[in-house]
This record gives sequence, C-alpha cells and structure tokens, in this order.
Amino acid sequence: MIKFFQREEEERMIFAIREAELKTSGEIRVHLEDNCKGEILQEARRVFKKLGMHRTKARNGVLIFLAPDRKAFAIIGDQGIHELVGDAFWQEERDLMQSFFQQGDFTEGICQAIEKVGEKLKQYFPYEEDDKNELSDEISYN
Repeated sequence: MIKFFQREEEERMIFAIREAELKTSGEIRVHLEDNCKGEILQEARRVFKKLGMHRTKARNGVLIFLAPDRKAFAIIGDQGIHELVGDAFWQEERDLMQSFFQQGDFTEGICQAIEKVGEKLKQYFPYEEDDKNELSDEISYN
C-alpha cells in the first residue's frame, strides 16, 4: 500500500487520539484501506471487527475508515456509543471531515473529527482511574 499520510501527519493524528483518550475510556482508531472493494460502511464494519474494536469493555470504540483510492470514508461507533449518539452524530462528523477533505486537508479533517468524537465520548464515558488503553493509537493500514 502506498502511504497516504506523511509521518508528521500520522504523528499529529496519533497525538489527537491520545489527547482525546486522556479524557475518556473510549477508544478511537484511524484506518486506511487500499483496494477497498465493497460498500464503504460494510468494509468499515469488517475492519472494525478485524481490529478487535468490538471487544472494548464499554463497547465505545470509534473507527475513522478511509479508502483513499475510492475517495470514500466512513466513521462508525460501537454499540455502546452509537446507542447514545445515534446516526445524526456520525453524519455530523462525516460532514465535518468532508468539508476539510474537499479542501485537500485530510489531516485536519481527521484531527477535528477525533476532537469532536473525544468530547462526545468524554460526555458519556469519562476517563476512569483504572482506565487502560485497550487499542493501539497507531494509524493502521490494510
């Protein structure tokens, strides 16, 4: 797979994830899929499971899924967070990212979405004393 982001851009997104997760027990991941064949939400759900995001204690994982070769992306949350925020929240975050993506600023769009998701996760799943980082903060590639 061709790297879509420069190392500095990846580091900026990882920093945003770590900052967001300092305030919540929720987990946020960013994944890039090359050669994505299926419907984007279906592929995002497949990767969500592949990354073990459905195994978090509170079912509060959020995945930002990008398929750069198809110019497509999705943002999905596990059952615990989705039941609380509903489809409207994910559409709002998708629209936010889209506005940055249309300007070619993918890193900023993702960082802004991470920040907003982190705020929402904090509202419903505040950081706990014994909180463990259940998932990697690194950007994953297929």
